[in-house]
Amino acid sequence: MSEPSPTYPDRTLSDADLAVALADGAGAVLRGLRADVDAAGGDFEARAFKDAGDAASQEWLAAALAHARPDDAVLSEEAKDDASRLDADRVWIIDPLDGTREFAERQADGERAGDWRDDFAVHVALWQRGQGLTAGAVGLPARGAVPSTRDGGTPGDVGDVLAGRRPLRIAASRSRPPAFVSDLAARGDVELVPMGSAGVKVVSVVDGTVDAYVHGGGQYEWDSAAPVAVAVAAGLDCTRLDGTPLEYNRQDPWLPDLFVCHPALASHLRAALTEVGVDIKEGAQP
Repeated sequence: MSEPSPTYPDRTLSDADLAVALADGAGAVLRGLRADVDAAGGDFEARAFKDAGDAASQEWLAAALAHARPDDAVLSEEAKDDASRLDADRVWIIDPLDGTREFAERQADGERAGDWRDDFAVHVALWQRGQGLTAGAVGLPARGAVPSTRDGGTPGDVGDVLAGRRPLRIAASRSRPPAFVSDLAARGDVELVPMGSAGVKVVSVVDGTVDAYVHGGGQYEWDSAAPVAVAVAAGLDCTRLDGTPLEYNRQDPWLPDLFVCHPALASHLRAALTEVGVDIKEGAQP
């Protein structure tokens, strides 16, 4: 890259501060790759660029964690799973680039046509035995923001939704929305808001852009760990579709479904899901 790699975080940082520093540093690496493309005239091959983003962010995060927390285990989308993490008391769960498609795309139309998309993320979370997720950060490199568990927060007012004065807004995949989400939108009291990565979707619930994010098609732990940690710290409901707790650092890192919602709307949304045929008990799509 034309820009130097970020320095590794100080090992004296608290876990929460380290999560922020890691997400921010990996984000700088990804911004550097985009800057290189722009400096070279703007042409790139999408598949190769996605791979370059995954690899560069993974390489930096792995080295930074080895520097700052050498005794901790790591579960990453972009690294071979080491079964020793199952016996570890501290495991960092990371997704070096969540939303590779958005990372490698430019805006197609509107005022920002030609600009890079901004709805991709870097996920960094810490799981501790007996405590679950204890720290997390979602880097939004193209937005210059890193929402984290340090921020806390209180869910906003959704009285207008409950009173029927505005629709319940749900973050949805802009490219692959599941059938049940479309069925919800057909009710008339639900509005879908298309966007990119899972991290961006969950953060959009945290900041009030939408009221909920529901995923029924399955994800891996690294897709949701950091966003869920941030959302829980902000007071949101984060569970399986049936309301059971989300569990991390399991032998099989596949999670069948995810429910992130403003707490005042959780029962309302679950009722709507049942009405359109979603099997809440099993978390299955109709």
